[in-house]
Amino acid sequence: MKRRYLILLVLSIFLIGFITSFANSFPKIASAHEIDTTASATDFLSKLSSSLSEVATAVTPSVVNISTTMTITAEETPFGDLFNDPFFRRFFGYPFGPEHKYRTTALGSGVIVSKDGYILTNNHVVKNAEKIKVILYDKRQYDAKVIGTDPKTDLAVIKIDEKNLPAIKIGDSDKLKVGDVVLAIGNPFGLSHTVTMGIVSAVGRSNIGLADYEDFIQTDAAINPGNSGGALVNVKGELVGINTAIFSKSGGYMGIGFAIPSNMARAVMESIIKYGKVIRGWLGVTIQNLTPEIAKHLGIKVTKGALVTNVVKGSPAERAGLKRGDLIVEYNGKTVTDTTELRNMVAQTRPDKIVELKIIRNGKKKTLTVTIGELPEKLVERGRGIQEN
Repeated sequence: MKRRYLILLVLSIFLIGFITSFANSFPKIASAHEIDTTASATDFLSKLSSSLSEVATAVTPSVVNISTTMTITAEETPFGDLFNDPFFRRFFGYPFGPEHKYRTTALGSGVIVSKDGYILTNNHVVKNAEKIKVILYDKRQYDAKVIGTDPKTDLAVIKIDEKNLPAIKIGDSDKLKVGDVVLAIGNPFGLSHTVTMGIVSAVGRSNIGLADYEDFIQTDAAINPGNSGGALVNVKGELVGINTAIFSKSGGYMGIGFAIPSNMARAVMESIIKYGKVIRGWLGVTIQNLTPEIAKHLGIKVTKGALVTNVVKGSPAERAGLKRGDLIVEYNGKTVTDTTELRNMVAQTRPDKIVELKIIRNGKKKTLTVTIGELPEKLVERGRGIQEN
């Protein structure tokens, strides 16, 4: 009996020793695992940093600084700018004094889009400019001339006399998704070729009040005064947007910037280079957004699309058989979400191009083929190839 107890005692001591030994070794195993995890994270971040650095290095030479000179007319007052305020003018009347002209300069950015010197920028960067100076990444300076402007999208094309320039590759902005990493490159506050990083916060932003045709990419990449006309690029180093504006209550960066998508910019640019102006497509309808109430009244279950409220006589839409009450749900293979989206699609379509329209008429789906026309001159100033109610 004593022998049995002795054996049990020896086994107990052995097990306690084994468990204690294993327990003491466990923290070492966990610590080694933590080190491996940290090493993997560091390696990932290092590779990511190197990749972004390579993109910035490759793309930055394609971005230029733009300096413009213009003459501004202002009235002279004995109190400086204070009493030029409209609030004081209501009480003291007009005029304060003789008008004086003075020259001023402004800064912006641009993107080289061809080896022979075509540069894409914002219209507001070069508007009313008497002289435009372009400064390249390597500090070379050139006088530039305006090839054409488009206030409807706030885009402009200028040109310098040089060859073999580092032209950027233009990407497909339709492939952008919320969360995609992007870099903004420009000349904020005169700080040449500044690169900032962020993500795509939203796509298809409209009704912001910046232009007649709006389809903005929203990003949180830092954009500040001087960035206008600069490049928004993806991780492949492709141009996906032209940085245009910020939402700000202070005049500085607040995490909301807007860029014109590259597909819209490319269409405008190619038209300006080829024709000296922007030629837009024309469908010839009046449309409005589909509301739940209208959808219920029409007896349809879809909630997206552009509802036709009128068809212009003799227009491409009439010739294609489009009728009042038709709901346009697809244009040339792309889903139509609302009236703004359809307007932009039609405007960017080359006149004489044949496109398919998918519509819902009396609750049934139907496909129409339409030959897009050219936006008539009388509608160009109004900026409407399609009307919105």
